[in-house]
Amino acid sequence: MRRRRGDAVPASPHALDETFLALPLGALADAALARARALGAEHADFRLERVRSASWRLRDARTSGTSDTTDLGYAVRVVHGGAWGFASGVDLTMDAAARVASQAVAMAKLSAKVIDAAGSEELVELAPEPAHPDRTWISSYDINPFEVPDAEKTGLLAEWSERLLAAPGVAHADASLLTVQENKFYADTAGTSTTQQRVRLYPHLTAVAVDPSSGEFDSMRTLAPPAGRGWEYLTDGRYDWDGELARIPDQLAEKMRAPSVEPGTYDLVVDPSNLWLTIHESIGHATELDRALGYEAAYAGTSFATFDQLGKLAYGSEIMNVTGDRTAEHGLATIGYDDEGVAAQSWDLIKDGTLVGYQLDRRIAKLTGFPRSNGCAFADSPGHVPVQRMANVSLRPAPDGPSTEELIGGVERGIYVVGDRSWSIDMQRYNFQFTQQRAYAIRNGRLCGQLRDVAYQGITPEFWGSMEAIGGPRTYVLGGAFNCGKAQPGQIAAVSHGCPSAMFRKVNILNASAESGRP
Repeated sequence: MRRRRGDAVPASPHALDETFLALPLGALADAALARARALGAEHADFRLERVRSASWRLRDARTSGTSDTTDLGYAVRVVHGGAWGFASGVDLTMDAAARVASQAVAMAKLSAKVIDAAGSEELVELAPEPAHPDRTWISSYDINPFEVPDAEKTGLLAEWSERLLAAPGVAHADASLLTVQENKFYADTAGTSTTQQRVRLYPHLTAVAVDPSSGEFDSMRTLAPPAGRGWEYLTDGRYDWDGELARIPDQLAEKMRAPSVEPGTYDLVVDPSNLWLTIHESIGHATELDRALGYEAAYAGTSFATFDQLGKLAYGSEIMNVTGDRTAEHGLATIGYDDEGVAAQSWDLIKDGTLVGYQLDRRIAKLTGFPRSNGCAFADSPGHVPVQRMANVSLRPAPDGPSTEELIGGVERGIYVVGDRSWSIDMQRYNFQFTQQRAYAIRNGRLCGQLRDVAYQGITPEFWGSMEAIGGPRTYVLGGAFNCGKAQPGQIAAVSHGCPSAMFRKVNILNASAESGRP
């Protein structure tokens, strides 16, 4: 079921972490906001967060590394004299919070002088947002992974690794688990105050095969995506870990024997485990409005989908419908409220193949005439200023669409690609090239074994314009990444991308080995 703009995410059965609530959240916010008001700020917000990140890494079923870190601090952001000011601190006293607010206002005053000296008349204004006082939100999960003993985590990863190592042809097995618990308190001078808790994790295993006679090697990784779930993701049977681990050795052995692809033009069936990354790079980043306007250019470029093309650009075929969504259950970018106090929403980015929306924060929304932000401001730590970040950007399935097998059945000569591997895209999100974990030849509607060295290449609107068929809801999978990078200084955000299987006609296929100059 698709949620309407502003609808709430299903409630979690958990309570907010008591150790976080025991911090002087409200008192620090009051001190900081009162000082900012007294110094003449037109707007001020206070954000205190604690982010705990832990990881476990195994090599050949033996622990090779662990980490467990906590980042705790707070930030004050202001608009003063039409300019931004920002400062952060770690001293949890009222006097310190007030000093940080004073530093933010001083920074805004300095910024205003620089803007005046440059002759710019562009003042910072924020799109309106209703006040959301005393709101709480907790992401959807069953078992907090930080409540599971470390020995249980490493024990399960070791057991899974041993299964891979026991299979013929598997020389090495790598396993890892990344977990995050993010607690955030936000308050602003408009009356919003929110307290939130998010849990997410990313388990994955990789099998490596080596041919001792030739020295050739390759690998195969699990397809399970990172998710806004808890420890139950690894144990409750909703994801078929046993089945995937049993299949990987044979799939890897077949890949080692597979012939190299003949470059040319092929029809392409793309599995959700691969297509999510193409969506991320060619749609997700391209529809960030700060990129389209040129405000974000230094890190990974701008966007070909410029603002003057809103409502006009043929982004893809008429069956293409893409949403931005901050409410999707278990989405990595799912929130209750963003880092500007904006409530989570779902909205259209591409409708019937046409660009109809962008991802916005409050400043960009006001600057471009949108009535409201759609909640895309996020900072990855208390020491960083919020920037416009990606929502869960997803390609909608066809309501009565075919299965993946039926999509394959409609192809005479083509390739079926599964799993993400490498990617490359230009600075305007226009020309791209992607590879995969596995690629299968399709002949007369049937899979005919794996191929090696497959890379598909495209120009964003041409590639999406060649999409002839989209799978139904049963093919839909919520993929994603923990490590989407943006901004300078660089920030990292987790984001999900849902999509069904899809079929594309006449896609250019490269031989990646030949392109790299290898014999």
